[in-house]
Amino acid sequence: MAILGELGTEILIPVCGVIGIVFAVAQWFIVSKVKVTPGAASAAAGAKNGYGDYLIEEEEGLNDHNVVVKCAEIQTAISEGATSFLFTMYQYVGMFMVVFAAIIFLFLGSIEGFSTKGQPCTYSKGTCKPALYTALFSTASFLLGAITSLVSGFLGMKIATYANARTTLEARKGVGKAFITAFRSGAVMGFLLSSSGLVVLYITINVFKMYYGDDWEGLFESITGYGLGGSSMALFGRVGGGIYTKAADVGADLVGKVERNIPEDDPRNPAVIADNVGDNVGDIAGMGSDLFGSYAESSCAALVVASISSFGINHDFTAMCYPLLVSSVGIIVCLLTTLFATDFFEIKAANEIEPALKKQLIISTALMTVGVAVISWLALPAKFTIFNFGAQKEVSNWGLFFCVAVGLWAGLIIGFVTEYYTSNAYSPVQDVADSCRTGAATNVIFGLALGYKSVINPIFAIAVSIYVSFSIAAMYGIAMAALGMLSTMATGLAIDAYGPISDNAGGIAEMAGMSHRIRERTDALDAAGNTTAAIGKGFAIGSAALVSLALFGAFVSRAGVKVVDVLSPKVFIGLIVGAMLPYWFSAMTMKSVGSAALKMVEEVRRQFNTIPGLMEGTAKPDYATCVKISTDASIKEMIPPGALVMLTPLIVGTLFGVETLSGVLAGALVSGVQIAISASNTGGAWDNAKKYIEAGNSEHARSLGPKGSDCHKAAVIGDTIGDPLKDTSGPSLNILIKLMAVESLVFAPFFATYGGLLFKYI
Repeated sequence: MAILGELGTEILIPVCGVIGIVFAVAQWFIVSKVKVTPGAASAAAGAKNGYGDYLIEEEEGLNDHNVVVKCAEIQTAISEGATSFLFTMYQYVGMFMVVFAAIIFLFLGSIEGFSTKGQPCTYSKGTCKPALYTALFSTASFLLGAITSLVSGFLGMKIATYANARTTLEARKGVGKAFITAFRSGAVMGFLLSSSGLVVLYITINVFKMYYGDDWEGLFESITGYGLGGSSMALFGRVGGGIYTKAADVGADLVGKVERNIPEDDPRNPAVIADNVGDNVGDIAGMGSDLFGSYAESSCAALVVASISSFGINHDFTAMCYPLLVSSVGIIVCLLTTLFATDFFEIKAANEIEPALKKQLIISTALMTVGVAVISWLALPAKFTIFNFGAQKEVSNWGLFFCVAVGLWAGLIIGFVTEYYTSNAYSPVQDVADSCRTGAATNVIFGLALGYKSVINPIFAIAVSIYVSFSIAAMYGIAMAALGMLSTMATGLAIDAYGPISDNAGGIAEMAGMSHRIRERTDALDAAGNTTAAIGKGFAIGSAALVSLALFGAFVSRAGVKVVDVLSPKVFIGLIVGAMLPYWFSAMTMKSVGSAALKMVEEVRRQFNTIPGLMEGTAKPDYATCVKISTDASIKEMIPPGALVMLTPLIVGTLFGVETLSGVLAGALVSGVQIAISASNTGGAWDNAKKYIEAGNSEHARSLGPKGSDCHKAAVIGDTIGDPLKDTSGPSLNILIKLMAVESLVFAPFFATYGGLLFKYI
């Protein structure tokens, strides 16, 4: 048995979760000291926004009171727009959630004819609980996962809209102050999501255990609904939010920057509020739900396989909770890592921002490697067995440590490869920027080539992770490698959220009419955040590949498929159809963004042409109409791609059976990962090529500018093409491959019993 006892496990996991939540609240409290409403008492005392620091406006003679009021008004407009959209989306998603919960209960409950009699266990001795009750608990865990995902997205959005104006105001004191505010705010989201996800899953397991008792096989089979609920909500959040933000962004850029030659986030642009709202509902709320779903699915995949291994058969609670213990250690490691950025070191110049964010990734990975080694030694027996397609494979505790570690370091490698191909500090993006000399066409050609090439190294990293982890511990090893990538999720989320927060901060500075020097500082924050956001997408896609493979293995085992033979016609037709699905899905989401952007462009043009004094700044644009266009379009357009993903496993499994569904899952995984990496990196490269020209920080960059030049306009066109690739289709594809796999796992008993109806008659 392991050194760490059951009592220690029952204490350690919730304590680490609570520590993470308390730390998030503490960070929130520190950020809240920055005030967005000027108070008479603080003004009389000479304080500015909670502090007595020197402000840049003091040397420029600007009115501090008016700046704060404008920032508060803009923040309120963004927050209200984002809240309104999410509530509207949640109404539609809530109806789907109820309907799909009923489907889960009916399908799984019908396996034994809704019988309440116990059945012989599949992998262990004794009698397991009736399928009817497993259906009931699977439905409950689905609803719980869905609600947790929605709350995660909503909290992320509220935190971001709370922090963006505060980051803007702190930029008046220096780039270091603004960086800390943005990063602390991102940390609030990161620690709330990772800690609450851990605590909710742990409580759910213990509550379900009160009914299931020694039937661990049934217990952890029902827990898979938690991952399904989390990912299904993440899909709608990513697709809906992605359509919203990119419709507004494309409309604002094409008319404002290209046609009217006005700055980005200029308050005269009617789409500017919708654009900033979109950052919060797409890049923040959608991203939060996405990574929560990845965490839930990787944990569920590991728990399902462990329940039919020696951990579950011997009822070793501590070893069974190894995935949760890894996540618990990750919270503590991320807490220590965050202090390096906010307390131990001080950012004094703009060029220190990006290295500071990269150090977060390196430090958290190094510390987590040590933490995983310690918890593997304490929580696992020296030798144990892991279920491997009908057999039990002997594994050591250090073997599992290597599985987690290989995923952890592979994630870092993928992140830095992504940075190389998307940061304008390196030659690939600079080459894309240089190609703008001859127009938008060559910019598009260079960008596409970059995206295709950027797939190579991440795929090799994923392949090595799969081979090593599977060789050591079969599918459980792959699940733990995926969890290794996600073990530093709190740090990853903090860095990811930092990007949209700093982007919004720059927009607010522009709209509030603040000094160009302040905008330079927020631009520096945004440029670093744009690169780290691309790194975050790389992590998400890499972990999605491993999670999907682990879920695929669990599905094959649970459905009783011994061999997936690609030469079998049943499997091959599934393989080729599955490989097509990411293209179909991407076509839907890209066209949805295009349709919504078309309406946005027409509306922005209409306002510029019909509102007297709008270009001169003497009249205000109609922001509300643009917000409504994005809201209506995203709600309408998110349904078809969502239905495609959710219905495919049900239709294929029921009509064609588990073998064909196995082919569909394998095909979607292989093609989906490639497209997701390429799309995300292509879009990121185009975005940073535009920023490279705009910043003009080198002689080469200045030769391509300035803003408004033909070269810059070509870069803007590339950026608008890349926006739906990197922020809608690309990030949504990793949810597609995960969601189809976890849905298949949840319904595996039904498909194994009743699936293949079509082949029974052909």
